[in-house]
Amino acid sequence: MDIRVAAYGVIVDNDRILLAHWNEGGRSGWTLPGGGIDPGEDPIDAVVREIAEETGYAAQAGELLGIDSKIVPAEQRFTPDAGPLHALRIIYRATVTGGKLTNELDGSTDEAAWFALTGIPNRRVDLVDVALGMAGLR
Repeated sequence: MDIRVAAYGVIVDNDRILLAHWNEGGRSGWTLPGGGIDPGEDPIDAVVREIAEETGYAAQAGELLGIDSKIVPAEQRFTPDAGPLHALRIIYRATVTGGKLTNELDGSTDEAAWFALTGIPNRRVDLVDVALGMAGLR
């Protein structure tokens, strides 16, 4: 079984949330800005880096909201015969400190946008709902 450790940010400004549109391997959906932790990288540094890459914003990671543990069955993986994946998703509250909203080029996300908390698209990954629950927003 493979393991992937990633860090994500819940960025809320008044009544809206910042999401990134994941688009990879023919699958897509809105998700939290964030992603895989590089070897030796601190999770806080990873979430700040990923937010900048996916949204154009400089950010500060705040409170650790929790860690979500999820098993992705082999048949749901992109790589044939890869086997199951254990995904550990570290979720932080984060705030924007600067920058300008910009879409990522040549990455696993292709758009970033603000959504009203009451208008989050239905086409989203489960991580969004998990994180909203951890943040007390659901």
